[in-house]
Order: sequence, then C-alpha cells, then structure tokens
Amino acid sequence: MKLSYAVLASALFISACSDAPQAPTTRIDQLQQASPPPEMVVKPDFAKYEIVDEKKKAFVAFLKPGVDYINGLIEKARVRLTQLSDTASPTKDDLAFLAKVAELFNLPLPESGADKAWFDEALKRVDVIPSDLVLSQAAKESGWGTSRFAREGNNYFGQWCYTSGCGMVPSARSQGKTHEVAAFKDAYQSVRAYFLNVNRNKAYSSLRDIRADLRKQGKPITGVALSNGLGSYSERGQAYVDEVQGMIRYNEKYWSQG
Repeated sequence: MKLSYAVLASALFISACSDAPQAPTTRIDQLQQASPPPEMVVKPDFAKYEIVDEKKKAFVAFLKPGVDYINGLIEKARVRLTQLSDTASPTKDDLAFLAKVAELFNLPLPESGADKAWFDEALKRVDVIPSDLVLSQAAKESGWGTSRFAREGNNYFGQWCYTSGCGMVPSARSQGKTHEVAAFKDAYQSVRAYFLNVNRNKAYSSLRDIRADLRKQGKPITGVALSNGLGSYSERGQAYVDEVQGMIRYNEKYWSQG
C-alpha cells in the first residue's frame, strides 16, 4: 500500500538562509521545528462535522499551514542550492548545508564534492509540491481526517513503516505481511514525512521528472500535472491517479482558501 516509509519522523528540514554578514545566520542545524505551526496545534474532530462544506474547510485550514511552511523552506533551500552550484569555494557552512541536503534527500555527495550532476539531481528533489496535490492526497487517504490512522496516529497519507511497534497494525493486513501504518507525534510530522518520501523515493522519480520539465519549460507546477507521477503510490495505479486528479479539480475552491 502506498509509500515505502523509512524512518522519517525525526528527519529535519534544512535552513536555507544566506550567510550574508549583514543579517543573522540561521545555521542548518537550528531549523529543527519539532512543533507544528500554531494552526495545527489543536486537531479538530472532523467526524463531528455534519455539513460536508464545513468539514472540508476545517480540514484545509488545519493542514495547509504546514504544507505552506514546508514549501517555503524548500523554496529557500532551492535558492541556496542554485547559488552554490555556481560557487567555486563553498564555506564551511555551505558544505554543512550540502551535507544535510544529501542526508535528507538520499543523495550521497561524490567523494570529490558536489558536482554539476549532483546539483542537477538535488534540484530535482528539493522542490515544492503544490498544496492542492498534497491536500487532495491527505483528504483521500484519511477520509478528510476521519480515518482511524489519522485520528489515532496522525497519519494522513497512508505511510507505512516496517519495524515492529512503529505504528498501527492495519486490520486488513494480509497474512505474512509485516508492515504497519506509521504513527506520528502530530499531523505536521506526517506532512513532513510525505514531502520527504515524494521528493526522494525512487518510486516517484517520474513525478520529479515531470516537475523538472515544467520548470525548464517555464510552465506552472500544478498538482494535476505532478499527480501523473504517482502511479506507484497505490496498487490501483492509474485509477488512483485519476481519482486524485478528480479530487483536485472538484475541490479547487477549498485548496485555494487561506
């Protein structure tokens, strides 16, 4: 089912701040946000909403701040990566930044240091995911926040883990299977894990290729376009992709709120 989930709950996003002397520098190891944005501190009981419109609005209002925050971090990281790709003499902080990118995005640095091929691939992975795609998948996988895994484990994307006790055992797990549905401290950790999975998992390399091609062509990066690279997210393949695209289009007014 869906994503192959590695040990991501403790993974940290990276600082992409400049080392410019006129401004305080946020070191790469200081941006370790363990707490969710204020809007995500109190999780609504989505099952109590009797009016579907109100449930959807509440769902987006709850999750979107985390999505926007992470996309903001990624955008800043891309700027720094782009700058460093043209830098002949990286500083100690620059090298630490590149090492953290390599670690978080499963992209080992060459022994001789970051080269053009490494930067090209890094910029494929360190890139935004449109909020309409993230939220559509979250809504689909969690039943708009009402599933047991979302309520009890803060898992909104169906992520799996493979260590005994790492999450919750699904009731429909086939005999002989050992996976569990990952449990997170809060919903924000689930969102971060989703971003890391999609941006570094081999299964979604086609999504990253689509995104990179859109950038090269100067076209908008849209959720509908990127969803075509999610054929491996579900055993249902293209049928799953079609349903996600339908959700994006049908619920457009909710994704754009806030």
